Amino acid sequence: MGVETWVLLATLALLAWAYSKWRHNYWSSRGVSCPPGLPFIGHFHKEYFVGKNALDFYVQNYKKFHKSMMYGMYDFFKPVLVICDPEMLKNVLVKDFDHFGDLRDFNLRTGNERDEMVSEMLSLKNGAEWKNLRAVMTPTFTSGKIKSMFPLVCDKADALIKFSMKQAAQNTPVDMKVNFGRFTMDTIASCAFGIECNSLVEENNEFTRCADVIFNPPPHTVLKILFFRFLPKLFRLLNLSINPPENDFFIDMAKQTIALREAGQRRGDFLDLLLEARGKASNKQEMSDLCLVSQSVLFIVAGYQTTAVLLSFSSFLLAKNKDQQQRLRDEMRQMVEEHGGITYQGIMEAKLLEACLQETLRLYPPAFVTERLCTKTYTLPNNGLTIKAGNLVQVPIWSLHHDPQYWPDPEAFIPDRFLPENKADIIPFTHMPFGMGPRNCIAMRFALMEAKVALTKLLLQAELELAPGHDKLTLLSGNGLIIPQDGVMLVLRPVSE
Repeated sequence: MGVETWVLLATLALLAWAYSKWRHNYWSSRGVSCPPGLPFIGHFHKEYFVGKNALDFYVQNYKKFHKSMMYGMYDFFKPVLVICDPEMLKNVLVKDFDHFGDLRDFNLRTGNERDEMVSEMLSLKNGAEWKNLRAVMTPTFTSGKIKSMFPLVCDKADALIKFSMKQAAQNTPVDMKVNFGRFTMDTIASCAFGIECNSLVEENNEFTRCADVIFNPPPHTVLKILFFRFLPKLFRLLNLSINPPENDFFIDMAKQTIALREAGQRRGDFLDLLLEARGKASNKQEMSDLCLVSQSVLFIVAGYQTTAVLLSFSSFLLAKNKDQQQRLRDEMRQMVEEHGGITYQGIMEAKLLEACLQETLRLYPPAFVTERLCTKTYTLPNNGLTIKAGNLVQVPIWSLHHDPQYWPDPEAFIPDRFLPENKADIIPFTHMPFGMGPRNCIAMRFALMEAKVALTKLLLQAELELAPGHDKLTLLSGNGLIIPQDGVMLVLRPVSE
């Protein structure tokens, strides 16, 4: 190449670098501190490409900037504001929700049915579409409706305990992370689709295999998302799909199940409740067949790993804190004596059981960060900073849950923090494992009920002990979730009366 070509390339590179630097000057020009990023991509690589280090990145920045109450980041050129102050978060998540009612727009509508199905999920809807669909689905998760699924959950929990105790009888440690995952998979298959998955016994069944692919997408999925993000027309022209072919299994299964239910084969599960909600005249336009399929698959996506991880961490903490384990077992025995067995009412009224799960969620929240999209210009009342429409606001959940200014001895497992008599001491918006405000987790009550049933039945049957050499957990924060990387290895001993 000639000198002129080299000069032209150097000039273009310099202009591109200058443009990137100008775009990444957004926060500093407004007096907001920002951790070092990379040209063009900003902090995108820190959020999505570094696996377990993603959590470390947020923790380090919280410690560095939390006295300023916030810090800035960039997702490519999109400004992201991380807010560390509970009072500010109250404004964003609840008080001024009309300015922050949306989530990041992933725009996965490629025209392929798999991707269209994913785009119909409640968690990916925004604006009026989200508001209308949320209103249709909310009655599905009332206490009364959840109570109707209680027997289905109990059946799966009984299978979990039987299988786990059989493993333990072979004098080997039991990986409860694996077993809890199979339990939640079987529960969701039963409660969402009305099918018997039996993954505890049949490890390689099609339902579990396809679900595993959804939860562990191949590495090139991120590249496909970027391809579609920057070249959507070419992506559609090549008839590509972001989501794996395994999604077709759930689409076909849900369609077949819907047809059977509409023919009169009702079961009282989640899909029946959705069909009942759609049956109301005002809801028919909001709930197409594809939308019904989508919400059923969302039940898997949102409920499988999160609840399994909650149970995994709970069992680990109780095995590590034997005094708390015995206290909880005593409460369970008293509950059984008062109610004549494990009942929905007894489970829901068990104060220490609730406290143990909430303390687990404080120490190990499923999602270490959540976010909202600003939909119209907003000025933070606390400091006058203006957030423009299109900017993202992130909530550092993990760091708030572990901040010693809000939680004395924050790394200790102290369930009493969440007993009714102590709840008034908890500073609002410092504990939000299910999110806060109108866009909190719609299935929170179901997830807690499911976890309470499994934990109760396990503790009434088994003493939990940490397996030798497994007294510490290595955390992995891939896909935005906190999970125990090497499982939760426990020794289960039949409980003594």
